[in-house]
Amino acid sequence: MKASDFSYHLPEALIAQTPIEPRDHSRMLVYDRAEKTIRHQHFYDLPQYLRAGDVLVLNETKVIPARLLGEKEITKVPVEILLLKRLSVHEWEALVRPGRRLLPGTFCTFGNGLLRAQIMETLANGGRRVRFHYQGVFETLLDELGQMPLPPYIHEHLADQSRYQTVYAKAEGSAAAPTAGLHFTPTLLETIRRMGVHIVPILLHVGLGTFRPVKVENIDEHVMHVEQYEVMPDAANAINRARQAGGRCLCVGTTSVRTLETVAGADGVVHAQSGDTGIFITPGYRYRAVDALITNFHLPESTLLMLVSAFMGRAEALRAYETAVAESYRFFSFGDCMLIL
Repeated sequence: MKASDFSYHLPEALIAQTPIEPRDHSRMLVYDRAEKTIRHQHFYDLPQYLRAGDVLVLNETKVIPARLLGEKEITKVPVEILLLKRLSVHEWEALVRPGRRLLPGTFCTFGNGLLRAQIMETLANGGRRVRFHYQGVFETLLDELGQMPLPPYIHEHLADQSRYQTVYAKAEGSAAAPTAGLHFTPTLLETIRRMGVHIVPILLHVGLGTFRPVKVENIDEHVMHVEQYEVMPDAANAINRARQAGGRCLCVGTTSVRTLETVAGADGVVHAQSGDTGIFITPGYRYRAVDALITNFHLPESTLLMLVSAFMGRAEALRAYETAVAESYRFFSFGDCMLIL
């Protein structure tokens, strides 16, 4: 298939720049795969589509304030380092700007010298291996000096940094939020739990590769980004028990989908394991462990739209997106969502 097969027209005015308040008042397009019907609801209506015995799978990754703004140590040229993946206690893989000036051997400073970064190596993907020098605890300094790495299509300042975190975020390590989870509130989660729905946490640390467009027309030639995941035994067992008893597995976000489809066998059984996944789900893929999906609206020609198209069919996905545009839904990270049943 071609990347252009997943294109759609999106007016710029529909790209959400700020999160809605309260969280669960976002709109929710409900698509029924069996009936091919579309309904317009709000996220607080989600419980009416759930049943006792279902399992709701959440990605409990937490976004770190991975964007560091500072200067070159000698020339004082402004620099930006965006942390992607921790390689060791003191070293990270990172994106840097301006790249042509941040060559191996360069030192940068942040917070008037509280944190120093040494460029160690230029990586094959154009990023850098960076070693940090500091006194104290790195995470404490990062909380003090770093900023949330908002997606490039968000241009407004985020006054409350916690709005780019899910309310259940626990494990630090992501450079981007699993945005389908931003709609949940503690109250809504408690309502769902009391219904007899099993809420199961898994983990996938989201990298900036999630925003990278597919740059080749033949999608079979696209090289998928790799992200770190973990499914604990309790989570795998809960999902398997629920499905064996007739419950549905509802994934919150494409990150949860990618994780479960990585660890599920051909028989649909989910296995507890951890590692790196570069799974690329496109139409024609046979889903193994996912029965329903909550997801935001994604960029045209993106791998995430391809994943959604594999779940509901390309033509139906594009019809749902065209309907969302016509109904002025809000798109992307701070936007509205879709429940696919």
